[in-house]
Amino acid sequence: MENNIEFVKAEKKDIDDIISFIEGIAIYEKMEDQITLDKEDLKNELFKKEAAYVYFIKLDSKKVGYIVYFYNFSTFKGHRGLYVEDIYILPEYRHLGLGRKAFSFLAQIALDNGCERMEWVCLNWNAPSIKFYKSMNAKSMDEWIIFRLVKDDIEKLKDNKIE
Repeated sequence: MENNIEFVKAEKKDIDDIISFIEGIAIYEKMEDQITLDKEDLKNELFKKEAAYVYFIKLDSKKVGYIVYFYNFSTFKGHRGLYVEDIYILPEYRHLGLGRKAFSFLAQIALDNGCERMEWVCLNWNAPSIKFYKSMNAKSMDEWIIFRLVKDDIEKLKDNKIE
């Protein structure tokens, strides 16, 4: 199987496939009601602004998953890090070693770009993924809490109108 795996950088023409994988991961994570993306905005962010990078996981020339990553920065390390936003593999192609190959691919990108960290988040109920991540020696950062402001709250904060 190993010779049949490819990681292919997505292009503008692939936007519908990207959206399909986004919908797939949203369903898996029970968050499909949170998809509000606009196709043209997504295309602009990914391919004009290069806010994130997308690769397809191909098996026997068939797109069976995707990877989305971008760079963050650690002031403590003084170097950038690679942040994995999504790795999603279609259910019928899981448990074939594609996830580990995807992380290996990302590790090479991280090393090639001077990254000293790779980070991602995982939903706390996702036991299979947590077990997989731990098998790669990934450490959960339990002392950290993720905080988020959504667009409405960002606008309120900008205008100093926090209630």
